[in-house]
Amino acid sequence: MPKVIIPTPLRPFTNQQDAVELPGSNVGEVLQALTTQYAELRKHLYNDEGKLRSFVNIYLNEEDIRYLDKEKTAVKEGDTLSIVPSIAGGLAWPL
Repeated sequence: MPKVIIPTPLRPFTNQQDAVELPGSNVGEVLQALTTQYAELRKHLYNDEGKLRSFVNIYLNEEDIRYLDKEKTAVKEGDTLSIVPSIAGGLAWPL
């Protein structure tokens, strides 16, 4: 089964697990299994229309799925999915 790496800010929703193995033949199926097992994660990963939030980046073995087949990207045994939330920061405006 593919492994999903859980970022630190989302670990409270996965019983503090840093990684979980879940079934699925593509990224969308694995994420569906993740949000079924850990329902509280759904609102952090998906918007009200059921689309991945714009600030949530998913990588399959170091490749951004936005440049592959997005959620339809195939996964196989031994693959690793990483959830990487975008982080805003910088200086306050105006200076």
